[in-house]
Amino acid sequence: MSDNKITRRDAIKDLSVGVGVIATLPVLGGTGWGRALDQDHAAHLAQRAAQSKPYALRFFTAEENRSLLEMCEQIIPADDHSPGAKAARVNEYIDTVVSVSPDQTKQAWRAGLKAISKKSDEMFGKPFADATAEQQVQLLKEISRNERNPQTEEEQFFRRIKNATIDGYYTSEIGIHQELKYKGNSFLKEFQGCTHPEHQ
Repeated sequence: MSDNKITRRDAIKDLSVGVGVIATLPVLGGTGWGRALDQDHAAHLAQRAAQSKPYALRFFTAEENRSLLEMCEQIIPADDHSPGAKAARVNEYIDTVVSVSPDQTKQAWRAGLKAISKKSDEMFGKPFADATAEQQVQLLKEISRNERNPQTEEEQFFRRIKNATIDGYYTSEIGIHQELKYKGNSFLKEFQGCTHPEHQ
């Protein structure tokens, strides 16, 4: 992590390490369902917004979801450029993906959140979701130090939630259109081709 929060530039850079980060969770790796969930993510959020229905958790408990929500926001926070992970409802995306994942993956998420809760209690005497933003960042900085070679359960969980947050954010409408300014495919009236003389 950086001195404060993981920057979106870092997140985008990480996307290039593994296209379709969902395969690294491991969640639905190799099944092809990950892409389908990515494509359905924006449509799902738009439909819910139109219906004004609150999201019903499929896997996480309400307390686990509180921690998940805060961690995702610290990984990709809101800034002057665009909203963060909370507004993009990344926690709902992760909940949906984990809910249809193998039992081993479900257990890893639950154990990881429990380990974070325990560490937060040890460091601050309170659950992660109730810690101040500064305390949350302090904890995340500590468990991200060995991100490339995680050893503890907390370090392994940081990689998991960071990858999932990036994946959920950049497949949401906010991530795609407000953050990345993606306009979709555009028609070229003319394609001039290569202008190097040796290629003419």
